[in-house]
Amino acid sequence: MQRPGATLGMRHVALNVADIAACERFYVDLLGMSVEWRPDPDNVYLTSGNDNLALHCVPDAGVPLAGSQRLDHIGFFLSSPDQVDDWYEFLNAGNVEIMAPPRTHRDGARSFYCRDPAGTVVQVIFHPPLISAARD
Repeated sequence: MQRPGATLGMRHVALNVADIAACERFYVDLLGMSVEWRPDPDNVYLTSGNDNLALHCVPDAGVPLAGSQRLDHIGFFLSSPDQVDDWYEFLNAGNVEIMAPPRTHRDGARSFYCRDPAGTVVQVIFHPPLISAARD
């Protein structure tokens, strides 16, 4: 099977954080990002216009995050929802571990998750607001 067209690069990072408010203040107030979407109190999606940073609150069960991995997943953007399905078929045929088949999210994004050989979760995603900005 031939590899589908190139991705638009890695412009999405998701971090597990203990103090979501402090992290939001850092990225928004200090680094100048803005809130793109807040689906609930434990998740916020930030952007600087051509990227996406997701902050996911993890319960602090008295264990410091210092030795824990903060990275939830990385994301590769595509320019259409059909490309998500093409990449799913391609990676699935290549025996890549697929965590879930493609699905369309309520905000119009379409994605699926897989793992790289080191176990890092990778999201392959069409995300309309960022794709529109990239085309302008």
